[in-house]
Amino acid sequence: MKPIYLTNTLTKRKEEFKPIKAKRLTFYSCGPTVYDYPHIGNMRFFIVNDIIKRAFLYNGYKVKHIINLTDVGHLTSNADFGEDKMEKAKQREGKTAWDIAKFYTAAFKHDCQQVNTIPPTKYVKATSCIKEQIKLIELLEQKGFTYQTSDGIYFDTSKYQDYGKLGKINLTNIQTGARVEMNREKKNKTDFALWKFSPKNVNRDMEWRSPWGIGFPGWHLECSVISTKNLGQPFDLHTGGIEHIPIHHNNEIAQSEAAYNKPLANFWLHLEHLNLASGKMSKSSGDFITIHSLLEKNIDPLAFRYFVLQTHYAKRILFSWEALQAAANGFKNLQYQISQIKGKGKINQDYQNKFITAINDNFNTPQALAFVWEILKDQKLTEPDKKATILSFDKVLGLKLDKIKTIKIPTAIKTLAEERWQAKVAKDWNKSDQLRKDLEKKGYLIEDNIDSYIITKK
Repeated sequence: MKPIYLTNTLTKRKEEFKPIKAKRLTFYSCGPTVYDYPHIGNMRFFIVNDIIKRAFLYNGYKVKHIINLTDVGHLTSNADFGEDKMEKAKQREGKTAWDIAKFYTAAFKHDCQQVNTIPPTKYVKATSCIKEQIKLIELLEQKGFTYQTSDGIYFDTSKYQDYGKLGKINLTNIQTGARVEMNREKKNKTDFALWKFSPKNVNRDMEWRSPWGIGFPGWHLECSVISTKNLGQPFDLHTGGIEHIPIHHNNEIAQSEAAYNKPLANFWLHLEHLNLASGKMSKSSGDFITIHSLLEKNIDPLAFRYFVLQTHYAKRILFSWEALQAAANGFKNLQYQISQIKGKGKINQDYQNKFITAINDNFNTPQALAFVWEILKDQKLTEPDKKATILSFDKVLGLKLDKIKTIKIPTAIKTLAEERWQAKVAKDWNKSDQLRKDLEKKGYLIEDNIDSYIITKK
């Protein structure tokens, strides 16, 4: 197989991937905070992580993939102040924080199934490793990296010289109050909580005894503990959204490398956002769209996956229902064309080489999809060879093209659909609309493309 290249946030360069162990990938993805349904911006991240994993598998790697489940400690500020998101959800729904975590963990996993992501080697809950998180704080304390304030134990970033190296953050531009609450007890504005004391006279569902007092771990701590415990340190690849670079991931690096004097991960990859016209999706504001929202509009979650694959992971997606519907039409067209091909064929090596070059070049899914359509239009290939080649690609694309059932359209319906298309071409809109309605009454839908159409059952 050809080498795999990816853009490493740590160096800001595209680099050839070099594994710690030959043909093995140790891979950590920042998981969800399980206090609400994941929105489609979140799901874009997990689809891209799935593409990364599938690409390595396609290249003959063995993959050990860990995803954490944040069920405690993620505060509404994403830093060190505000309410714990789990406690806030508890108040919103009148359940325990434990029940909230259980319910939304199941919802997240279900949505991942809907968009056909391969489950990780292991999901690990933050609450399952509290003892290990306390031990990491104790180690940092022994090494002189911590101090105590009235609300918790903090990491002193001035003691770690490389703080902010991920993304080469300019610390002088971080404004006090923009990063953290005006906490006068902090020694440095970039210092972050390792352990938060439970507020007085507040009943928390999730709190534990520690050498410093009853409380709960800071949000950043769990990722260091879970990744190192399950993958070792260093491990190969750590992924996250671009919003994780300045705070969350730099904090992970600082506490892990201060504790163990070696890199946390060798490669870091960060994903751009999927935004609404109004801006970034936000569960805290309630301005977000879920996989269930798509189903309510009769949009296949796999069509959303197809939509995501049309844009490179490092580019922002501006979401609109019109753009998603166009992608859904394209996906239906692809499914239809694949469903009509019968017989077994062979994988075309020239196209496979092109596909591998594209997917190994920083996971270029738009180019990979382009090859799918190029194959379908290539008159030099037999139809079975086209299908065999595309199904091979789908091991990476994950669109379940091998699960499509052959769609049998009666001759009478095909004739009616062609008559309706010719009416449309002739701009006889009344006849075209009437024939569409006739087809719908008979149980069939017409999806128009630029120069053709497809017939699907209702």
